Amino acid sequence: MLEGWARDGLIDEQIAENMGIVPSTLYRWKNEHEEISEALKKGKEVVDRQVENALLKRALGYSYEEVTKEICENPETGNLEMKITKKVKKEVVPDTTAQIFWLKNRRPDKWRDKRDVEHSGGLNVQNQYESMTEEELMELAKKYEKINSS
Repeated sequence: MLEGWARDGLIDEQIAENMGIVPSTLYRWKNEHEEISEALKKGKEVVDRQVENALLKRALGYSYEEVTKEICENPETGNLEMKITKKVKKEVVPDTTAQIFWLKNRRPDKWRDKRDVEHSGGLNVQNQYESMTEEELMELAKKYEKINSS
């Protein structure tokens, strides 16, 4: 049952509720009983894999066939039957958001937003605002605020 609940996408707190226990008891049991921990991991792996596959499919795009069925009378028997009336091949274009998510998580060395930069040697920084008066700084702040608000 634990594996099935995990495969259905339930989180540990929901599984604990289904079991009639508090989450802390489930966490303790996971630490004390390897078979409980393994059942939950095994169930979660299945659904995680399905989500990964769906994300990849969405990132790459895919095609599918849309089938339209209608109830029609069979001229030979007079009975009503479900009959395919139309088949259309449809394309789902690749999703940029899914691609970005995939790359940032699978290839963070190349695609993450934050880059680590190493610097050796000294740094000579001169404060360009040091010589400005308080009025000049206030004017500069107003200009900055106006630029950012538009």
